[in-house]
Amino acid sequence: MTTQAAISGHPAEHSDPNYIAVFIYLSVLTAIELGVYAMGLPQVAKVGLLIALAWAKAVLVAMYFMHLAMEKKGLAIIAIIPVILVTFLCFMLLPDLTTRMWTRFDHPRPVTNPAEMGANPVAPPPPAIPNSQNNQNNNQAPIPQL
Repeated sequence: MTTQAAISGHPAEHSDPNYIAVFIYLSVLTAIELGVYAMGLPQVAKVGLLIALAWAKAVLVAMYFMHLAMEKKGLAIIAIIPVILVTFLCFMLLPDLTTRMWTRFDHPRPVTNPAEMGANPVAPPPPAIPNSQNNQNNNQAPIPQL
């Protein structure tokens, strides 16, 4: 007996969901997910379809296995607000994610190495070392005075 039925004294007005039907719907959605993954769709379309199917499965599980379909509308509003926020944030990140996907491919760039262009590179001369008595007489690093 639910809390609402215990308070009002009347039995609950909902019937038990058909768990076998929900299981079949979840199995069909999983098979569709596997088919989407196996198809040669572009990456963006594949990810979008897989996310939509995952949302559908999550809604089915929440509605029937967690018994949210039989709850009050206030609880539904509390559950829908995070869904709206997550969807909004995903769409806000979508431009950044799509531009990063394009950087994965090789881009032609001009050759800047002279050796690859056929030139005969010459090494630069070594830097000049100043002649000071401290460096010639003592090969140790100078000790700082305190």
